[in-house]
Amino acid sequence: MAQEIINIGAANAKQGDTYFDAFTKVKSNFAELYEQYLDNIVIVKAASDLAGTLDSSKQYFIDGIIDMGSQSIEIPATGLTITGYSFDLSKLTSSSPNYAMFTSPSGGSGNLIGKDYAIEVTGVGSVVYDLTSATGFDAFEFARINYNDCTSLGEINGYRQGLEVGTGRFGGKPELTLSGAWLGGFFIDTSIVRSLDDGAYSLFKAGSGFSMASRFRSNMNIDLPVSASFFDFNTSQFVNPSTVEIDGVIITRSGVFDATDTNLTPNMTAGDLSSKWSNNNGMPNTFEGGSIGVSTETTTTISAASTFVALLAGSWSTQGLQHFDSPSAGQLRHLGNTPREYKIIASFVIDSTANDVLALRVMNFDNSTSTANVILTQQRQVNSFVGGRDVAFFEININTALDQNDYIYLEVANNTSTSNVTAEIDSYYIVEQR
Repeated sequence: MAQEIINIGAANAKQGDTYFDAFTKVKSNFAELYEQYLDNIVIVKAASDLAGTLDSSKQYFIDGIIDMGSQSIEIPATGLTITGYSFDLSKLTSSSPNYAMFTSPSGGSGNLIGKDYAIEVTGVGSVVYDLTSATGFDAFEFARINYNDCTSLGEINGYRQGLEVGTGRFGGKPELTLSGAWLGGFFIDTSIVRSLDDGAYSLFKAGSGFSMASRFRSNMNIDLPVSASFFDFNTSQFVNPSTVEIDGVIITRSGVFDATDTNLTPNMTAGDLSSKWSNNNGMPNTFEGGSIGVSTETTTTISAASTFVALLAGSWSTQGLQHFDSPSAGQLRHLGNTPREYKIIASFVIDSTANDVLALRVMNFDNSTSTANVILTQQRQVNSFVGGRDVAFFEININTALDQNDYIYLEVANNTSTSNVTAEIDSYYIVEQR
C-alpha cells in the first residue's frame, strides 16, 4: 500500500515540483487509497458526509475540522462508529442556535462508539446529544474525546451503559442529563474537567424517569466554578446499594479543596445507602458502620443464673450510622449488601454484685435463616471497689460477616447468682468495615 501511494504521487508530480509539492500530492491521494483498501471506512471531509441515513457497517473517520452548521448526525437504530486522528486534529463543531449534534430517529438509536476527536457545540440553546436508545440494551462508549466550550452535552435516554476513557470537558457548561431506566451503569475513567463557565448546573444530572440498575462510577479530576455541581442524583434512583461508586476523585472549586461543600452533590451524601465513596480528595468518603452506646442506665433483670438475656439500657444513642440503622434498642442492622466483612469493637462497664462472674456475648442475627448466632462470649469477674461501686470491665474486638438486614446485639448473664446487672453510661460498641 505504501508503494502504491508513492507511485500515485510520482505519477501526479510535475518536473520542478519541490519535495513538499510532491508530498502534498501524495497526501491528497491518501484518503482515496485508504478507502480503496479498507472497505468499511468513510472519510468525512464535510458535513454532507454525515447527512441522511448513515451506514452502521462503516466507520466514519473525521479528517480535519468539520463545521456541521445546523445539520445533525442521526444515529441509526443499528448504531454508529466515529473516529478521528486525535482531539486536536479531528473536530466536529457547530455554533448554530437551538441545535443538537447527535439525534435519534423515530424508534430510537443503537450503539454510539467514538474515539480520538473533539466536539465543540457553542450555539445558544444547543446540545451535543439528544439520544434515546432503540432497545434499552444499547451503549455509548468514548475514548479520548474532548468537549470544548459546549453549551450543554444534552440528554441520553434509556441506554444500557455508558463508558468514557480519557475524556475532557473544557469550558462551557457541559451538563449531561441521564434519563429513563438504565439496565447497566456508567463509568467515567481518567477524565479531566477545567475552566468551566459558572452557573447553576451539574456535570451529570438525573432527567425524567431516571434509574440505574448498576453502578455510576467515576475517578475524575475536576475543578468546578463557583455554583456548579459534580452530580445531581438522589439515592432512590439507584436500585442497588453501594452503586454510586466515587473512587479516587480529585475535586476543587476555583482551585480550592473543600470536602464540606454540600453543593458538590446537592441531593446525595457519602452516608446514603447508594453511596460507596472512597479515596477521594476534596469530597467526603463513605465509612460503613457506626456506633451505639448507653446514654441512660436501667437495670437488666437476671431471673436465673447462667442464663443469657438481652442487655438493657434506659436508652441507647447511635452515632455516625452509614448503611446501618437501629431497628430496636441496642441493635445495629446492616442495610447494604457490600461490604459484608465487619469488625465489632465493644467497651462495657457493667455493675453487679462483687465477685460474681458475668458473661457478655455479641450476637449476630442472620436474617436469611431467622436465627441468632453467638460471635463471641467474654467472662469477667465483678471487681470489689471501695465505695460500693462494684463493676466488671469488658473489652471486645471480633470479626463477623453481615449480610443485608443482619443485625448485631448484646446479651448478658450472671454465671454466679441472680444478682441484677446494669450497663453504665458511655458503654458502647462499634461496627466498622474490616
